[in-house]
Amino acid sequence: MIFWSFSFIWFKIANETYLPLTIVFIRLVIAVVLLTIFLFLTGGFVKIKKADRKYFFVLALFEPFFYFLGESFGLTYVSATVGSVIISTIPVIAALGAWIFYREKLRIINYAGIILSFIGVIIFILNKDGAISFNIKGLVLLLLAVLSAVGFNLTLNRLVGTYSPVFIVTVQNIIGVTLFLPLFLFADLLQFINTPFAAKSIIPIIELSVFASCGAFILFAYSIQKIGVSRANVFTNSIPIFTAVFSFFILGDKLTLQNIAGMAIVITGLFMSQINGRQKKADEGLALTSKTA
Repeated sequence: MIFWSFSFIWFKIANETYLPLTIVFIRLVIAVVLLTIFLFLTGGFVKIKKADRKYFFVLALFEPFFYFLGESFGLTYVSATVGSVIISTIPVIAALGAWIFYREKLRIINYAGIILSFIGVIIFILNKDGAISFNIKGLVLLLLAVLSAVGFNLTLNRLVGTYSPVFIVTVQNIIGVTLFLPLFLFADLLQFINTPFAAKSIIPIIELSVFASCGAFILFAYSIQKIGVSRANVFTNSIPIFTAVFSFFILGDKLTLQNIAGMAIVITGLFMSQINGRQKKADEGLALTSKTA
C-alpha cells in the first residue's frame, strides 16, 4: 500500500514533464521487461490455451488499458490525494463482488469496518461546507478506472486456476503495451522526442515500474493468499492516508484537522475489518484486485 500510495505522487512529478500516455507506456515497457526476466529466471512461462486467448485480451483491455487511461488522465485534473481516495473505493465494490460471485463470507463487524473505513474516506475529501470538492472530469475518469478494476477481476477468475498471477500480469502488460503503442505513437511521440531528458521525471517512472507495477503486485498477491480478498483489499483504504502524508512532505499539499479525523476513522474501520472470524478461503480470482499493473 505504501508503494501504491507513492505511485500517485510519482505520477504527479513525472507529469510535470511528460504526458500521461508517455508515462503509462514507458512504465508498462519497463514492467514487462522486469517481469519477463523474473519469469525467465524462475521458469514461469507456460503455453496459453487457445480458448483462453480471448480472456487474456479482455483482461488487458480492462487493465492496464482502460484502467490506466482513467487513472492517468484523471490525475491530471485532481490532486494525488483525491485521486487515491477515489481509487480506494475499489475494496467496497470488491468485497461486495467477493460475496456475490465467490461466496466469501466475513463477520458482520468486518463488513462494518469496511463501511466505516469508506465513510472515513468520504470525510477526508469533504470541504468545510460539507460538499465534496473535485473536478468532474477527473471524477469521471477515475470512476472509469474503478469500473475497469471490477471488470478486470470478473475476467481474471477464468484464468487464475490455470496460470500463475505473475504470468497473468506479465501477459496482460505485454498486451497492454501493444494497445498503448498506437496511442503513444500518434499522440505523444512527437512531444516525447522534443522534450529534453529530465532525470527528475524519468526516475519517478522507473519507480512506478519497479515498486508499483512489480513489487506491490507481488506483495499484494501473497497477502491475498494469506488473509483473503475482502480483508486484504480493505488495506487499500490506507492509500489515501499514506498519499496525503507523503504529499504533505513531498508535494507541499495541505493536511487539515478534518483530513486527520478522516484518517483516524479509516484506521478504525481497518482494524474492525481485520477482527478474526471464520472465513472461507479466498478465491484467487480477485488476487489482483486494485492496482495490478
